[in-house]
Amino acid sequence: MRTPEELPLPDGFIADGMNGLERFIKRAFDLLVALVSIIVSTPVFLLCWILVKWDDGGKAIFSQTRTGRGGRTFRIYKFRTMTPNAEEDGKPELCKPQGDPRITPIGSFLRAHHLDELPQLWNVLRGDMAFVGPRPERPYFIRKIMEHDARYEYLYQIRPGITSYATLYNGYTDTMDKMLKRLHYDLYYLGHRSFKFDCKILWRTFVRIVRGDRF
Repeated sequence: MRTPEELPLPDGFIADGMNGLERFIKRAFDLLVALVSIIVSTPVFLLCWILVKWDDGGKAIFSQTRTGRGGRTFRIYKFRTMTPNAEEDGKPELCKPQGDPRITPIGSFLRAHHLDELPQLWNVLRGDMAFVGPRPERPYFIRKIMEHDARYEYLYQIRPGITSYATLYNGYTDTMDKMLKRLHYDLYYLGHRSFKFDCKILWRTFVRIVRGDRF
């Protein structure tokens, strides 16, 4: 897999690098793995739900509006890692990966081990998301990104993902500079994606989770 410093992007429109057969295989793979994962990880789901409820008594599952394929919005699901009403004033705020006072002790543990993302298996099953694809962003921040780079719209060709090529290198996007850097990686993925490329991303994500890396 090429390093981020070696990612040339073509001028103009960037088309989906996958052909129709690969897209069919990818979706079938996502459906099968999501269904099996939900069944196998049921005890982990239950444990996470109990831990979040025990921590402060608030709702265990958190949902938020994100933008996906075709520019359509959907509700993404996660185990709640922040205090209830973390954005009480209604203004979206970027989460700081470390030292954010809104993150609960249990939430910090779930984030460190990427367990907060488990409910997104339901999003994959529904077809809102894929296992691999650009991370879905909130409409508010998409508008901010597009003030700097309108090419974000190219990503609407494909489903967003639980993990991505950009995630492996860029980590949490807590600044606009990181958001624009993430967009560069996502556009490269869009134009070069293949089932083989997806498998490499999934494998590297798995290895980093097992190693306990923060990303």
